[in-house]
Amino acid sequence: MAFEVTFELKESDLDHFRDVMRKAQSGAKGLSEESILANAKSLSQDIKVELPEFVSERIKKLQTLVAMIEDDEWKIPDDERTDVLSALAYFSDPEDLVPDHIPVLGFLDDAIMIELVAEELKDDIEAFDDFCAYREREEGRSGDATITRDEWLGAKRRELHSRMRNRRNTRRSGRRSMF
Repeated sequence: MAFEVTFELKESDLDHFRDVMRKAQSGAKGLSEESILANAKSLSQDIKVELPEFVSERIKKLQTLVAMIEDDEWKIPDDERTDVLSALAYFSDPEDLVPDHIPVLGFLDDAIMIELVAEELKDDIEAFDDFCAYREREEGRSGDATITRDEWLGAKRRELHSRMRNRRNTRRSGRRSMF
């Protein structure tokens, strides 16, 4: 038997999560980029229990955020890199809102935070996914030998970075950010 739970976060609830995010970011200021990435990766790698689907789907989004930073060909712009790393800083605290060792519920707060961050970085994630799909599609094609891999990837990357920034600026106008 499956049991479904639905809840709504009001603006005051979102303010609480924003405050928690800011505290986590402040606490992680002394951490290197490598540490922040390692902590975020360990969240998904160290899970030894079966997770509810809601949580496991969000863990995949967390893995995408890490991949955005680690993908050398994506070359995420500095402002966006800072936002993604700020989001990942939350996962450097193992004793977050609900400690991860609590069965079933331990990763719920992480999943909620991932969802909030993924919504905030929606345009960045979509552009990165489009870049990865383009790269995969184009790698197997034979075409103009005078155009290098760096050139065709660079052109697509510039296009997607521009689109990402435009959409992001449009969506963020008049809204409070998680960061």
